[in-house]
Amino acid sequence: MSTVNASFAKLLEYEQRARGAEEADAGANTSQGDWAGLAFRVGEFALVCGTDRVYESLPIPRVTRVPGTKKFILGLANIRGNLITVIDLGCYLSGQSTPITGSSRLLSSTLRGRPVGLLVDEVFGQRNFMSSDAGSPGLPDDSPFVGLVRKQHRSGTESWQELDLHVLFSQPEFLDGSAA
Repeated sequence: MSTVNASFAKLLEYEQRARGAEEADAGANTSQGDWAGLAFRVGEFALVCGTDRVYESLPIPRVTRVPGTKKFILGLANIRGNLITVIDLGCYLSGQSTPITGSSRLLSSTLRGRPVGLLVDEVFGQRNFMSSDAGSPGLPDDSPFVGLVRKQHRSGTESWQELDLHVLFSQPEFLDGSAA
């Protein structure tokens, strides 16, 4: 066998092994039932949102206040040439403004096709959970998150409440931003 043919045969072998590994990885991911979310904190609540709803975590940009809006709507910010509505999630839920610190972040999402940013106290990064470890929400009855949390995810000693942005973004009080 010539050197060229031997080299080509080796490349074909590598390709077949790589394809086999890709198929094994794809099968493993679907059978495990993993769920990925972005973990963050609002007040004392440890929350997580699906990575399909939260696109990125941003440092707090300069925000321009919009007159005539409710207190929880901080205003508009220019993010890479796009205007994004900035909402103080803690203020919406509790009525108390979220103090902006070095840990504060803006979670980027979309509401009715428009970009929206949710101000949160701190972001912990992406977390992966097994669907078998999810359970009923572990919230007190007087929690502002009652009705907004679908389930609770456990990972070791940590517990994260899954915030349902679809439900949040459907609430009439959330959608009506006019102060009048």
